[in-house]
Amino acid sequence: MNEPLPDPFADQPDWAPRPPRPIEIVPATGRVELRGQRVLVGLPGLGWRGDLRADDRVVQGSRTYVPVIPEHEWYRAESDQVEVFAPLVPVERVWVETVGARRADASGGHETDARLVSLDAPTHRKPTPVFEADAVTGRRVVHVAESVEHRDLRAVTETYSGAEGDICIRVTPEMDWYRWVWRGQSPTTLEVPVHLLWIE
Repeated sequence: MNEPLPDPFADQPDWAPRPPRPIEIVPATGRVELRGQRVLVGLPGLGWRGDLRADDRVVQGSRTYVPVIPEHEWYRAESDQVEVFAPLVPVERVWVETVGARRADASGGHETDARLVSLDAPTHRKPTPVFEADAVTGRRVVHVAESVEHRDLRAVTETYSGAEGDICIRVTPEMDWYRWVWRGQSPTTLEVPVHLLWIE
């Protein structure tokens, strides 16, 4: 009678899926592909700007630059096959968002306390479960279904009670999110239970 009771959800991966792999930020000066990648630009000690996409490096004279495009313009260029203006940013001022490796501590705990960061390079927090967030509309989310990570999604609603009684959020692919902006075309959305979503 002193043996612990078995966990009834131990064999159900849907019940508590593992968080997605975290975003890691690496300097664009390294050997990393740039075309279409999310990037941050800025200066150490000053700050960083995100929601940008990069194109391939450009060399002018002895300097290397990265064409940087606001994300909504990048999606418009890709969708409509049009040219958009891309300022050239010195490569040493550009950092690239990459999907990192799963860490041993990624199975559960989430940092809720404020933490200090270095101003030497941009940082990114670990994925946050959507049900822990104050607001999610417009934020980048990752949908984890059967251990597969679906990225490049945006939340288009806050939490609500779905038809099946689950607490849900509607999400849309980022291309549809931005198309909604420049064409006014309503996005195609998918209802996803909140326990399968993380803020990226």
